[in-house]
Amino acid sequence: MHGLGNDFIVFDEPTAAPLPDPARLRAWADRHCGIGFDQALVLSPPRQPGTAVYYRIFNADGNEVEQCGNGARCVAALVAHRQGLGPGELTLDSPAGLVHARLTTDGQVSVRMGVPNFTPAALPFTASAEAAFYPLEAGGTTVDIGAVSIGNPHAVLRVPEVKTAPVDRLGPAIEHHPRFARRTNVGFMEVVNRGHIRLRVHERGTGETLACGTGACAAVAVGHRHGLLDPHVRVDLPGGRLDIDWAGDGQPIWLTGPATLVFEGHIEL
Repeated sequence: MHGLGNDFIVFDEPTAAPLPDPARLRAWADRHCGIGFDQALVLSPPRQPGTAVYYRIFNADGNEVEQCGNGARCVAALVAHRQGLGPGELTLDSPAGLVHARLTTDGQVSVRMGVPNFTPAALPFTASAEAAFYPLEAGGTTVDIGAVSIGNPHAVLRVPEVKTAPVDRLGPAIEHHPRFARRTNVGFMEVVNRGHIRLRVHERGTGETLACGTGACAAVAVGHRHGLLDPHVRVDLPGGRLDIDWAGDGQPIWLTGPATLVFEGHIEL
């Protein structure tokens, strides 16, 4: 499956074998010798009443992570496809908590990604106190970042143009910065106007992807909280458009976009 080119393999948790180990997942993630994916999504039976499924997320490097916005949208679309459901709502469960999903008649999938958390400890990120922006020495330069958790950690930099942003140089340097104890995703945001941004994202454990749902949420949350953006924002990523809605502090953030089933197959464990 994919959401704007942010691609996934999605499979049910094996019942007669353990989950693939990190080395096996890394081999499957190889786009030449394996299947190829940004993240692997593992579906398990519901653990809480009223939920449709419990899912876990593994990055291309084999490490498990807390949340994935485009992945959540793909899980919602797949569950609806399997169960023959039409437009409507369903609730998913994940390591980061419950995710409420809404499927529309035009094929869009919206997910409520929870309340953005700017507390440094939520990422976790080493800082003496919460601040609007933090100076960070990385990649031979000092940059100002916004830091926020969308169930997973994000650093957001504002750049003049995304097409010339130093994603390859600063993305890995910030991802592995010692102030981020569990590493971080890194967003490079160009503000076009109050209702429109362009974004590129270096994802933790994967590298730059064509789209990142939680990265889009993080960029809008940082921009909106500091007076740059309106409550509804169009986010243009290399893979296409996502729409983000956030009313402000203390409110949940919504992520909307397409989710596409590409093919089904099998591989030996």
